[in-house]
Amino acid sequence: MPSHLSADRPAAQPPGRGSVEALISQTRRLKGEVDAVRRDAQGDGADPQGRWRRALYDLALHQLDDLDQHLAQLREGPPAPPAPDTDRDGDGRPGSVPAGDALLSRVGSAEWNLLTDEAVWSGELYEILGRDPAAPALTLDELPSLVLEEDRPRLTAMVTDCLVDARPIDGEFRVVRAGGEVRAVHMMGEPVLAADGSAAAMWAVLRDVSALRRSRQAVGETRDALHRQDRAQTGHRVTVQPQGAALPPWRGSLRLPHRGPRSLDLAAHHLPATAGPPVGGDWYDVLELPDGQAVLSVGDLTGHGPAVASGTAMLLGALRGMALAGTGPDRLMTLLNQVLDATAQPALGSAVCCRYRPEDRTLTWAQAGHPAPLLFRDGTGRRLTPPQGVLLGATAGAVYGQAEERLREGDVLLLHTDALVPTHGDTSAVHRLLGLAPHLTAARTAQDCSRLLAAEFGATARTDDACVLVARVTS
Repeated sequence: MPSHLSADRPAAQPPGRGSVEALISQTRRLKGEVDAVRRDAQGDGADPQGRWRRALYDLALHQLDDLDQHLAQLREGPPAPPAPDTDRDGDGRPGSVPAGDALLSRVGSAEWNLLTDEAVWSGELYEILGRDPAAPALTLDELPSLVLEEDRPRLTAMVTDCLVDARPIDGEFRVVRAGGEVRAVHMMGEPVLAADGSAAAMWAVLRDVSALRRSRQAVGETRDALHRQDRAQTGHRVTVQPQGAALPPWRGSLRLPHRGPRSLDLAAHHLPATAGPPVGGDWYDVLELPDGQAVLSVGDLTGHGPAVASGTAMLLGALRGMALAGTGPDRLMTLLNQVLDATAQPALGSAVCCRYRPEDRTLTWAQAGHPAPLLFRDGTGRRLTPPQGVLLGATAGAVYGQAEERLREGDVLLLHTDALVPTHGDTSAVHRLLGLAPHLTAARTAQDCSRLLAAEFGATARTDDACVLVARVTS
């Protein structure tokens, strides 16, 4: 049976309260034992190995504190919805993390001699920062060259406080590895003082916390989804329920086809309006056809409220039915235009519809007054040249063109509605999206791309809903 992006899947059951309490007890007992060993291992601070051990104990306690807090949140249940004007703290744009990374990753060490300007790195630090082990270790002046530009002031402030005011270092920044891969790094350290009290050297331990940041962001996204669900159920039930027919809740990523080699990795995200009516006519959809091809679409029906949500469900149902009948994107747009033109309550809509043939990676697409798909490849992005197509419902008998694009393995295709970047008609909107090309092409999954877009544009004030659909060619 053909399946689409919003197909339901059974969810794992949460652990019982007793098992969570047992985990909390074990974690706190372990924290006490680690802290006791850390106190017994304290030295005079002059031994480099002693400093290394103390820093590792401190890092372990940091992680156990985090684990204790997360388990306590699990025991207490979902958080209460925030007030409408509550600010959200985020961890920034997620970095690209290999799928097998553990939350407790390996730790590297470094020491910088301020008198001789020499630097000594451990082998693990070379691996974390993506440096050639045969290359010389970077000095403190050279280290910012690896750091993401917006995080360099943070690193500079940490080092200055350490060397000038003798304050311990405890902070995070993001580094850019070879190939554009972004990693989050946590650094702890302190100065080594000379006899006259001045800083003679600085040592530090650094740990790749990209997977941990990614995990925390996933928790935040789940929390926000719970908040939205609670608001929908308590304040907007009558309005939101019709929209569910067109835009069911997102339940993770999708890979197509289900049988045979997987050629598309897909993910989608719905960004609700921050002001104005709660429900618009935006939709996204993916449909697998019996012959193994896939139909991807996003669109927007003008207006808000239950009537528009019902109209969107009707339009999406018509699109699916005609796609299953083998209708091509251009003819499909022509028929959707006729559907809207014949409705009792005239409406306008925009849409883009793509048909993907995995055998030769051919994308055939058409559009009706909608933003063109964006294609990201090898660290750059471009807007596909749109074929002819006016808004749905605007002109009876309108004719729609069709375009074709040959994709490659590793390509990322982005379909979105115009409210994603609320500067409609301004080319800077497209430029903002294209500026994310290095991060999108470096991401390992479509879900990573979706999270990156949500982090970049989720807090933007918008008066209309927005949808994004990401397709990554995997084979």
